[in-house]
Amino acid sequence: MANINPMLILVVGGGVAFLLLVVGVVLTYRSSRSLVEERLDKYLGEETLQAIEEERKKKRSEGWVDRRLSKTTWWDKISTDLARADLRLKPMEYILLRIALTIVGAALGYAVGGGTILFTLTGLVLGYFGLGMFVRFRQRRRLNQFNSQLSDMLNLMVNGLRAGYSTLQALEAVSRELPPPISTEFRRVVQEVQIGIPLDQALDNLLRRIPSDDLDLVITAINIQREVGGNLADILETISSTIRERVRLKGEIRVLTSQVRFSGTALAVMPIILFFIIYRINPDYMGQMVHPDNPSLTPVGYCIIATGLILIAIGYFVMQKIADIEV
Repeated sequence: MANINPMLILVVGGGVAFLLLVVGVVLTYRSSRSLVEERLDKYLGEETLQAIEEERKKKRSEGWVDRRLSKTTWWDKISTDLARADLRLKPMEYILLRIALTIVGAALGYAVGGGTILFTLTGLVLGYFGLGMFVRFRQRRRLNQFNSQLSDMLNLMVNGLRAGYSTLQALEAVSRELPPPISTEFRRVVQEVQIGIPLDQALDNLLRRIPSDDLDLVITAINIQREVGGNLADILETISSTIRERVRLKGEIRVLTSQVRFSGTALAVMPIILFFIIYRINPDYMGQMVHPDNPSLTPVGYCIIATGLILIAIGYFVMQKIADIEV
């Protein structure tokens, strides 16, 4: 039996995965919308309508796989991560895209490394974890943007409450006046209340999308005021001062620890980059550890590389932990 070229298998597999991804995206965006949803679109945002559509599909028209997987914690975590990153992807589309990137990364590693196992595995790992790293990066950036706008949001809300607005009207003013992402999130809260969802539940949904400690403090104050009464404007003004001071301290700490964080990242990335550069410049020199021409040295070389990667990872996480100071 003739040997099958591994490169051909990777290319064919990547093409099939990409085709499935394209088909899923096309079917999603060409799904029919009812007349009621088209009328609601005049008053509700696209995000709220997507939430309604997802709930309706869970009860009626989802496939067998979606109905089974939607009940699992893993599926729910993917949905939460995509919502926190503000990515308009469904969990199944995310999974298909991750599979396609894994296969493409392995194929590129195989092509760049001349068929060596090390480069193929490196491309596979980067392709698999790359999308997850991008999602976490989007989550952190969006959370930081939200926290930086929270004090302005509280000031605007305090002024609205003192001018005679209700809590919902003050939240609606926030959704109109401030820039994204805070305006987008509070517009979703207002839209959920308008379609009949209680305010406390809408705020809990907001906290699930934006896992911020400062936002948790604000929501707790609003819920307590609605239950026992009190001057909400004065409470929010005090919270705003506290949050503003915390943001200032976080900025100072981030500046003081930036050198440690940059050093940790540079020291972790530099050996890996130098290894691949030297391998491409002089394959015979670095290839003694990974090339199968010398079976007696190949296992030792892989052990050396694995030990080096473990030590690099430990050093990186230790330096990042040193720079991570809670306020």
